[in-house]
Amino acid sequence: MTARGHRRVAAAAVLLFLLALAATGCGGGDGARADGGAPGAGTIGTAAVLPVAERPSAPDTAGRDLAGRDLALRSYRGKVVVLNVWGSWCAPCRSEAADLEALRSAAAPRGVELLGVNVRDRSTGPAREFERTHGLRYPSIHDPDGMLLLDFPPALLNPQAIPSTLVIDRQGRIAVAVSGPVTRAQLEPLVDRVAGENG
Repeated sequence: MTARGHRRVAAAAVLLFLLALAATGCGGGDGARADGGAPGAGTIGTAAVLPVAERPSAPDTAGRDLAGRDLALRSYRGKVVVLNVWGSWCAPCRSEAADLEALRSAAAPRGVELLGVNVRDRSTGPAREFERTHGLRYPSIHDPDGMLLLDFPPALLNPQAIPSTLVIDRQGRIAVAVSGPVTRAQLEPLVDRVAGENG
């Protein structure tokens, strides 16, 4: 087995452990909430905001976008990246799509880019229709099997939690992790915080 294969097996084992903890009511952690509310309040999942010294590097995620062009996270280095995991079949993804596009437009002058990872859509047709319907102007990597998600720390990006959103700082480190749908009003202050950092 390759080193990548070993990492994926280890990530899957950790994920199963975390899911087991969640099922027994022991998971969840005490990360800061983007909406300032108690866990379970509002429409947003738990948002973990990581101190700079504790931020892991994001994996070198790469693939083909929904139009078949090569796309890689590393090409965004020096920008703040809002990475959103979504599927055309996902009702909460539909509810957050317009807010994410509005955030993309508003935050671009601050050096912020949006990048999607489209999962569990076997073909690109439904995903491209989703983009047209919701007016999405940012690209998405097509990941039909969700394998790219296994390269991320499972405590920050649960492959079973769709939608999920990460904010990656200019040095390519994961700064914020949100599990569940998010609105622009909830996400933009976190993005602005990361965009305003000096290093």
